[in-house]
Amino acid sequence: MPKRLVGFVLLGLIGLINAAVAQEWPTRSVTMVVPFAAGGPTDVLGRVMAQRLSEILGQQIVVENVGGAGGMTGAQRVAQAAPDGYQFVLGTVGTHAQNQTLYKKPLYNAVTDFAPVALIAEVPEVLITRKDLPANTLPEFVAYAKADQDKMSFGSAGSGSATHLGCVMLDIAMGTKITHVPYRGTGPAMQDLTGGRIDFLCEIVTTALPQIQGKNVKAIATLSRTRSPVLPELPTASESGLPNLEAYTWNAFFFPRGTPDSIIRRLHDATVEAMKTPSVRERLEGLGATLVAEQRTTPDYLSAFVRSEIEKWAVPIRASGVEAD
Repeated sequence: MPKRLVGFVLLGLIGLINAAVAQEWPTRSVTMVVPFAAGGPTDVLGRVMAQRLSEILGQQIVVENVGGAGGMTGAQRVAQAAPDGYQFVLGTVGTHAQNQTLYKKPLYNAVTDFAPVALIAEVPEVLITRKDLPANTLPEFVAYAKADQDKMSFGSAGSGSATHLGCVMLDIAMGTKITHVPYRGTGPAMQDLTGGRIDFLCEIVTTALPQIQGKNVKAIATLSRTRSPVLPELPTASESGLPNLEAYTWNAFFFPRGTPDSIIRRLHDATVEAMKTPSVRERLEGLGATLVAEQRTTPDYLSAFVRSEIEKWAVPIRASGVEAD
């Protein structure tokens, strides 16, 4: 048999095998690793998606929280798992972009150690200030910050956290150098903001929303390309004079490297179907998440997106001087 014909036959057999694998998968429960503690925004999003995915795929999607090392412990577990489709990770901007520069020795390579499946949602950060800060719009805030930067301070959930890096990006965009006060988590930082002991936070909208609605803090701008569905009246930074300022977290699914393309496509298609489910969309948007357009959900898009996000967040990380072991 000619070699070219043999090649065509082999390709055809591989295609049939992949199709069979996709048709059979999953034959048992699948573990979604959420690399953070239960009850947080990432965990809630993961559980909403897991419930609908279980219905679509016909097998239980079991959520397992594996925290530690800024989310890297759980993500590493998936990176080292067998590429058989029975473990995947709900990654974030922290686990698959920021940690690649923040840590001296990341536990994995976010680009080469995973098989991208689908980008799901972005959750913007919101610039919030103490109630009595004499600024109500972003231009007023920028003017105030430039005049009083030596006296001002901003808080965060900790050095190198998304909340810290979002405010570093704001600092760079404003051309200021404002003192950073790191806390052990968002809760203590928010307490000091509502108590007037720090001036502002760059907090994800999910956590900031109750404080904004309770009028415990003042919302200045959404740090994303579009307005948040839960704060539709709040202008974006782009609308308010800082056109290149975008700070957010995002969520996406990743399998281990080497997972068959057919299984990746099956989970991708199920994810898109789940995202289109009205109850899922309503729940996630109620949390402040913005579901991405379908053309941004593809594995190829996510692969390129991760690379661009690593480059983007390297700038504020290096500017901040923070580095983790």
